[in-house]
Amino acid sequence: MRVALCQISSSTDPAANLDLVREGTARAAADGARVVVFPEAAMCRFGVPLGPVAEPLDGPWATAVRDVAREHGVVVVAGMFTPAPGGRVANTLLVTGGGHHVGYDKIHLFDAFGFTESRTVAPGSSVVAVEVDGVVLGLATCYDVRFPELFRALADRGASVVLVCASWGAGPGKREQWELLVRARALDCTSWVLACGQADPATDHGGAPTGVGFSTAASPLGAVVGQLAGEPGTLLVDVDAESVEVARRTLPVLANRRL
Repeated sequence: MRVALCQISSSTDPAANLDLVREGTARAAADGARVVVFPEAAMCRFGVPLGPVAEPLDGPWATAVRDVAREHGVVVVAGMFTPAPGGRVANTLLVTGGGHHVGYDKIHLFDAFGFTESRTVAPGSSVVAVEVDGVVLGLATCYDVRFPELFRALADRGASVVLVCASWGAGPGKREQWELLVRARALDCTSWVLACGQADPATDHGGAPTGVGFSTAASPLGAVVGQLAGEPGTLLVDVDAESVEVARRTLPVLANRRL
């Protein structure tokens, strides 16, 4: 299975960001991708009120992404915001195409490094994985990558690939932490971890986490098999299920768990 990680830099205009999704999906599909992944907050970057842009999964933005996926015969994964109770929103990964149109609501909210995501975002509670062409893809969002138990739970649900969509906060050591965490989570669950981040906007949007780039693909044994730099671009990754089976025989951390 070929997966495309489309590292973009979202603006505050959902319509313009939808154009980025259209363009990125068309290029990735032409390059043979079956699954096309965009970052967290692909619909609208952080740093602005999110309530006014939030839409349900049957709203116009998600429906338009579904049409893009259908047009190109691919599955698209993209970060958006959906309404939640109490005036907050959910930080949702939309998965659409190939018979799917579902969302994963980010479980672990980024209340760290001086940012408080939970003020405006409600946490999700459900682990979500989808099957595409016989391959189970687990879903995770940004700060989730610091929680190995989620990745092991996804492996227990059959995931051999975990897609991580992020809008990583910048700061001292943060890029190094991103790379380390992606590789560590691959080792934790002996799965492919394909992590797609927002490109580095080279602008401070009031301290909001708006990306550092460096989308990264890690093998089930934690090797970096592909990585982008800070600017927008696309990383194509060919994933094979057999490498996961080999890794889990060689390093049976899932089978050897005691706690």
